[in-house]
Amino acid sequence: MAQKLFIGGLSFSTSTDRLRELFAQAGVVESAAVVTDRETGRSRGFGFVEMATPAEADAAVKKFNGQEVDGRTLKVELAKPPGLGGGGARGGGSSRSRW
Repeated sequence: MAQKLFIGGLSFSTSTDRLRELFAQAGVVESAAVVTDRETGRSRGFGFVEMATPAEADAAVKKFNGQEVDGRTLKVELAKPPGLGGGGARGGGSSRSRW
């Protein structure tokens, strides 16, 4: 089963192709994408890479987290599924009912 990674700290010059080539050093890359601003098309400084297996994803985290690439230090971690990033519609600090 494929495992998605969050890649933070990307240089604004790092392309999707460069990201794919880089992470291929750790295993099979199913997909790679640098997130861009809709209006300007400029990189937002982060992206996602989907590795073919959890073992390859772990290897990529170990290999690239904290490494300097294109002049910036990467933050590489397992991507959180949507809705688990905190906050959200019910994400308050209190467990008491509002009513």
